Amino acid sequence: MKGRVTHVGISAAVSSLLVLATMQGAQANQDLQNLTKNADNWALQTGNFTGQHNSTLSQINKGNVKNLKAAWSFSTGVLHGHEGAPLVIGDMMYIHSAFPNNTFAVNLNDPGVIAWQHKPKQVASVKAVACCDIVNRGLAYGDGKIVKTQLDGKLVALDAKSGKIVWEIEVCDPKVGATLTQAPFIAKNTVLVGCSGAELGVRGAVNSFNLKTGELQWRAFATGPDEEVKLAKNFNSDNPHYGQFGLGLKTWEGDAWKIGGGTNWGWYAYDPKLNLFYYGSGNPAPWNETMRPGDNKWTMTIWARDLDTGEAKWGYQKTPHDEWDFAGVNQMILSDHKVDGKVTPLLTHIDRNGIMYTLNRDNGNLVQAAKVDPAVNVFKKVDLKTGTPVRDPEFSTRMDHKSTNVCPSAMGFHNQGLDALDLDEPIVYAGLNHICMDWEPFMLPYRAGQFFVGATLAMYPGPSGPTKKEMGQVRAMDIVTGKYKWTKWEKFAVWGGTLATKGGLVAYNTLDGHIKALDKDNGKELWKFKMPSGGIGAPMTYQFKGKQYIGSMYGVGGWPGVGLVFDLTDPSAGLGAVGAFKELQNHTQMGGGLMVFSL
Repeated sequence: MKGRVTHVGISAAVSSLLVLATMQGAQANQDLQNLTKNADNWALQTGNFTGQHNSTLSQINKGNVKNLKAAWSFSTGVLHGHEGAPLVIGDMMYIHSAFPNNTFAVNLNDPGVIAWQHKPKQVASVKAVACCDIVNRGLAYGDGKIVKTQLDGKLVALDAKSGKIVWEIEVCDPKVGATLTQAPFIAKNTVLVGCSGAELGVRGAVNSFNLKTGELQWRAFATGPDEEVKLAKNFNSDNPHYGQFGLGLKTWEGDAWKIGGGTNWGWYAYDPKLNLFYYGSGNPAPWNETMRPGDNKWTMTIWARDLDTGEAKWGYQKTPHDEWDFAGVNQMILSDHKVDGKVTPLLTHIDRNGIMYTLNRDNGNLVQAAKVDPAVNVFKKVDLKTGTPVRDPEFSTRMDHKSTNVCPSAMGFHNQGLDALDLDEPIVYAGLNHICMDWEPFMLPYRAGQFFVGATLAMYPGPSGPTKKEMGQVRAMDIVTGKYKWTKWEKFAVWGGTLATKGGLVAYNTLDGHIKALDKDNGKELWKFKMPSGGIGAPMTYQFKGKQYIGSMYGVGGWPGVGLVFDLTDPSAGLGAVGAFKELQNHTQMGGGLMVFSL
């Protein structure tokens, strides 16, 4: 990872004004908080610092959503997957694309006119080291800047009014397989971002950059010595059984931690009162578990870190010694709900391993860990006293053995999608995959910049759907008890997640090109619209001049769209992944853009 900063129009003296930077950072943080509290805006990819991905807007509601029509659309001119969503700040909307990571600003008074655009020049060779398509998960806003990531590893800040480059920095080195697909996250005067690339043996880290100057403030790795993982002196003091010190080395064989994965390319959440931010580290490398004995800490971990210093207050490893590529980078949802009669600060995380975890976000205490679907079979349960998953050895993976009917698949029963928490109840509306797999490992050497996986997969629909061919579902689940409220099955994986509104709606996209709205109380479908292509991002909503709009990116891609790792080995299983991909080609134009809807 590199740390070279290119400044455009900024005095070098700015970085030395620490007091001023602190004051400005606090102001920037308050400005962003105010923007997220005003439902007219959509200022963060996660909706707000809590990651709840909901909105208090109610003009579009259960009673009138049937009248929702397309208001306008915008094509990015780019194929491949469009994850994330546009941002709305006041009367401006900011739209992103997949590689080559173009950015467009449009004034909502006349959205047919592009106010400015930023089209970076990138070397096409970086596409070869991007795992699972050349997606991008969106933009961030703060301090009058639009901050974006580029696949070639650069983090760039643009002036939100003009689109001119303020600063740019090289974060990731594609030569070793590190790329940037993540949406940056801004809080206070800090930009958080992490590299992708565990599938190429990249050692994962979360990076903190100064929003004003682009300077690196601190970096915390997922593996290695405690000082590089940045463990606080009281790390896991409330739950020492989760593990404490020295384990970033001891739980790896030799120097395997140096190419051990644990990258983070998912989502962050932030609690201003605790000054802690939360995220998940990803899978260890390689996928073949035989090549890396031990628990492989601290991959697959939910982290709580101090925003200013990067020091970890607590960390909980969900899948020690991951055998199935259950990268744990998924969304973190912060809320305050009653547990045993007492209002408790909570963190809820639906993991790729098929478990929905709820923890006390202050101290890391585990509240509940429930299967998101009864088909989950790699674990029998999670021991709530120790936090350790109880494995079913029948579905473990090992050399010279082909594991079959493993649920979830490596895609997980939940992946990068942003799900919505109900505004009134402790209910999360989870967009889920329902895909299982066969898994056969093989040995391979590490070579920098080349894929470091070591497993062959075949994927197919899971067993729980009503016709046994369903590959996705939206499920309403209680985050405190883990109980299901209702389920809406879908033919394809619900990859992008959900949006909940005060109007009583749950909106989401489908891979075959529909945006849908459900009744949040019972999951009944109230409205749908066929977009030009499938959707792998989550819908967003905003209000302009007193009128509510719902927006959604379209453009099939990502892991569910590329169709490269899928193998239909058993036609009797019904619609397999390759068959699903071919059917998707018949349903969508595979292009990318944005659709906006209103009454």
